[in-house]
Amino acid sequence: MRAKRRQLRALAGPVALADRLEKSKVFDTPVRVLAKAVRQRIRPGLLRDVLHGVPTGKPLHPPLATISLGCWLSAGLLDLTEGDPKATRMLLATGIANALPTAAAGLTDWSSLHREQQRVGFVHMVSNVTALGLFTASLLARLRGRERVGRTLTMAGLGMAGLGGYLGGHMAYRQAAGANHAPQIAHLVPLGWHDLCLLRDLPDGRPVARRLGYIQLFVLRQGEAVTVLADRCPHLAGPLHQGRLVIENGEACVVCPWHGSTFRLDDGSVRHGPATAPAPMFETRIRRDGTIQVRPGLT
Repeated sequence: MRAKRRQLRALAGPVALADRLEKSKVFDTPVRVLAKAVRQRIRPGLLRDVLHGVPTGKPLHPPLATISLGCWLSAGLLDLTEGDPKATRMLLATGIANALPTAAAGLTDWSSLHREQQRVGFVHMVSNVTALGLFTASLLARLRGRERVGRTLTMAGLGMAGLGGYLGGHMAYRQAAGANHAPQIAHLVPLGWHDLCLLRDLPDGRPVARRLGYIQLFVLRQGEAVTVLADRCPHLAGPLHQGRLVIENGEACVVCPWHGSTFRLDDGSVRHGPATAPAPMFETRIRRDGTIQVRPGLT
């Protein structure tokens, strides 16, 4: 029984470490300074949207990180099996070259997360930078003919990359960084049209929040036209009804008040990140008595 308890405590160790990092304020000053510097350096626009993954509809950082990790793990396996040294060097170099865009995408995403996520992400970043230094040193040692030193450095790099990967998984699966916080909600609403509110009860030109059952909606009246979206921003569930209305390339949009994600009012699609998933939209119609009815939009 005691042995089993010790095993359970050992398994819980990494989880407890990540949980403590969320609450620790030790790195808050460098986190705040670095996040501000990244946001100032990579301003809203095409480059930032590409690094977030807006064009593909999914975060760019995870698949790029998989490429580097896959190359480095393969190099380690070749070392263990005494594989071709040239192939090992090529794998190391590919992973190192891919690390630059991976880091750029990761930093861009990280700069727009909330503080608990940023704390874990900071240690994730330090672990990965350390791993990158070890793999780079391994490649240089091999190029100088010091294969044994290179193998040792690769194994050390894999250890640090494993820690970084674990913390990245904690951010993705425990803290939901990069996940869609406004998934399609058609399955939560019964089929057909549903009464929402009276048109006359809505202010003209200013978004407000209204509830449909337990779902909160963004509602904007403009004359006799009504736009309805899910109110939770897909990035980190910010309240869209508190956002600014803007015109982007001639199209009416709403900007999330938390991190600046921008969505078209016509269909909820993303104009600017950090969000990569669209805001779910609802079809609307107005009955003769002025009651607004809604149903989930077709996707």
